[in-house]
Amino acid sequence: MTDKPALFHRSVGTGRTYWGPGDLYTFLVTGAESDGAYFAMEAVVPPGGGPPLHTHSHENETFYVLEGNCTFQLEDKTIVAGPGDFVNIPIGTRHFFRNDSADNVRLVLTFTPSGIEKFFEETLELAVDPTQAPPDNHAEVGARYAAAAPRYGMEFFV
Repeated sequence: MTDKPALFHRSVGTGRTYWGPGDLYTFLVTGAESDGAYFAMEAVVPPGGGPPLHTHSHENETFYVLEGNCTFQLEDKTIVAGPGDFVNIPIGTRHFFRNDSADNVRLVLTFTPSGIEKFFEETLELAVDPTQAPPDNHAEVGARYAAAAPRYGMEFFV
């Protein structure tokens, strides 16, 4: 690690984008670009979308809601966060997020430190054309999540 990550600007629509499963994730900054400090991505989550209950043992996770209302399960507490709301999830917290509304939800997720982006690269499908409908691959992505999770300090509860 160096003392200071490089400055850079990422224009809208230029980050790598992945489908998984049904959600659309666009990388905003990776660990390689932040000198390992953090990873951030934008998520567009359709109605019913979002991952199952899980934990991270390597990174803290935060959410900033840009559009829509998103349901969060944080241990035994359920909250609904709307535009401008911020949610902080410390390492080891059982959580999920889900879109229980009829409209898409748009969020910015940040993980500190970085590294989890490798999990997404390994398990999700590159969205060559994000304007197209998402692939119907929930079972395949779920199987890849289960296989890769232990290598990234994640545990899924289904």
